[in-house]
Amino acid sequence: MAKVVLGVAVGVAVAACAVAALVVGRRVRTRRKWKRVVGVLKELEESCETTVGRLRQVVDAMAVEMHAGLASEGGSKLKMLLTFVDNLPSGFPILGQYSMIVGVPPVCYFGMVFEFLSCCNLAALSVSCSCILPWSEKGTFYGLDLGGTNFRVLRVELGGQRSSFDRDVAQQAIPPRLMTGRSEDLFDFIASSLQHLVEKGNDSEQSPIIKELGFTFSFPVKQTSVSSGILIKWTKGFAITDMVGKEVAGVLQQTLARKGLNMQVAVLVNNTVGTLALGHYHDADTVAAVIIGTGTNACYWERTDAIIKCQGLLTTSGGMVVNMEWGNFWSSHMPRTSYDIELDAESPNPNDQGFEKMISGMYLGDIVRRVILRMSQESDVFGPVFSSLSVPFALGYASMTPLMAAMHEDDSPELTKVARILKDDLKIPDLPLKARKLVVKVCDVVARRAARLAAAGIVGILKKIGRDGSGCIRVGRTRSDTKMRRTVVAIEGSLYTQYTMFREYLHEALHEILGEDIAQHVILKVTEDGSGTGAALLAASHSSKSVDNVQLL
Repeated sequence: MAKVVLGVAVGVAVAACAVAALVVGRRVRTRRKWKRVVGVLKELEESCETTVGRLRQVVDAMAVEMHAGLASEGGSKLKMLLTFVDNLPSGFPILGQYSMIVGVPPVCYFGMVFEFLSCCNLAALSVSCSCILPWSEKGTFYGLDLGGTNFRVLRVELGGQRSSFDRDVAQQAIPPRLMTGRSEDLFDFIASSLQHLVEKGNDSEQSPIIKELGFTFSFPVKQTSVSSGILIKWTKGFAITDMVGKEVAGVLQQTLARKGLNMQVAVLVNNTVGTLALGHYHDADTVAAVIIGTGTNACYWERTDAIIKCQGLLTTSGGMVVNMEWGNFWSSHMPRTSYDIELDAESPNPNDQGFEKMISGMYLGDIVRRVILRMSQESDVFGPVFSSLSVPFALGYASMTPLMAAMHEDDSPELTKVARILKDDLKIPDLPLKARKLVVKVCDVVARRAARLAAAGIVGILKKIGRDGSGCIRVGRTRSDTKMRRTVVAIEGSLYTQYTMFREYLHEALHEILGEDIAQHVILKVTEDGSGTGAALLAASHSSKSVDNVQLL
């Protein structure tokens, strides 16, 4: 009997040991898998590292590429396109006499000129009120913004004695059939909407006074003058073949005439230039504009004599807005990961728009998706791999980035918003809290890298035009003794305006790169609707009543 009892006890003990071994083994395997998942995150953090030293190398590379792009066509990844916009609108009084003396383009108001004189160690004499010119823009001007599946028409009333204005906006969706039909049908539709806006106001379409129109056309165009450009190709779902190779503003002008609208296309610009115009109207210290949203681009005010590739270019202002097309910037100093390489290879434009693919809303969310996919392949804590995770851009371009921002900024104790997004959009149900925390960290790493690289790009522009603190006279021996001019960069785009953590990381990097003494003089100022309102303001500053200010000798 004792032997039987002993045998049973031994059997139970063996079974218990076997169960314990299975449990321990499972825990060990789980820990190993979890360690691999954590390893994926650690590898990502190391690959995305953006030290201040590295960012300053990106700054230098941006400035060098800008110089190269201005020196010759095709000499740089940056296209550095001439816009022929040589006069920015200003809602402030400007100094004509003093700006001519020191060679500052007449886009500056008195405070900026004084700072310039002091910075260059020139004697600044007293200024009387008689030197101040009146506000220059007054009247009714129109804007037309075509850059996607919606378009807008605007009427802007400028008072002439203040920096504010009144506007009337009408927005309309473009029927899909017009996006692939004939150019005549599309422009007839646009002109009809503009006609309705004119009829709503006090302007008569039969008025003998020609109304000025600013046309924002955010598609690839070869600019030939401030008011003309040839369409290179359509993007964003448009495919109107009979329009490619035609002069865009000319087609619109013909349509306006056919509709009996007494209007003239005064400027043809892209949305970044419009943002700069609106920023400068409200603050004459604005020297550049950046858009960081679904896509990204930048433009800035450049001295004419620095545009070497276009010798003989003369402007009465001594300068011109240059459209950088900075989304195509690239530098070996930028921290590139295997996820970036895979995304680029699977995108519609491989080996193109490298900077944009690392900082814009069109791509950031998909980088996060790729990291989560890799983690799910390393551990079953994420459950089975669903198609929403494994298919490139499965949620559509830019669709994932708002979800990324929402997860990143979820401050609930249980990360309930993260859980909901993972379940509803990525089909990953019941993810434990520790795994949700990892997802948030992935979003943080990707957003931080993007924001810091964007900041380096902005400082690169400032370096090129001598606004990074390196080009001014020092009155003492330390960096804090540097006399800096106030510098404003107009900025738009949902990634910057709506993604709080992205914006904070960008500001943080700007201060780290420039240093606190210099950074306090650099202001990023959000504008609203530069693509529409800015175009109307440019129509005012490039009115047909003015003399043509750009000459090619």
